[in-house]
Amino acid sequence: MKRKAYRVIFPFTLVVMVAFLSTIFFISANLSFAATDKEESTADAKKSAVEYTEARIKQLHDALKITDAQKDLWNNLTQVMRENAKEMDALTKGSTEKTKNMNAVEHMKFHSQITETHSNQMKRFIPPFEALYNSMSDEQKKITDTIFQTGKHGKRKMK
Repeated sequence: MKRKAYRVIFPFTLVVMVAFLSTIFFISANLSFAATDKEESTADAKKSAVEYTEARIKQLHDALKITDAQKDLWNNLTQVMRENAKEMDALTKGSTEKTKNMNAVEHMKFHSQITETHSNQMKRFIPPFEALYNSMSDEQKKITDTIFQTGKHGKRKMK
């Protein structure tokens, strides 16, 4: 009987511990957006979501070669990006100070709130992104696919 209980309790305890430790890891990680280069990550760690988003909008506009015909679709997309960034900044403002005094349950709830907010933001982002993507030339789509697959504006590194 003890052996059966061990077979059930041990995996459950292991899963709970892994979930708990990963939550602590994610919460204590910097809540700003991740950058692709080490030099960028240091600089971007100090930026707010709004500042990062503005820089990203400029990079994407230049890389994607947005045409005049796509301007309205692009503006719709950037409006959503800016709103999302403001929302994330409001949520994470002072998070370092807030999280210092949180217990484990509060950390999990805070991380859940960030995850839920991000999920809702993606739901708002996809329709204008899809509309813009559908208006793109094959060359623009190829560039966009590379950027969103690799996070870089160049060619993908092949293994």
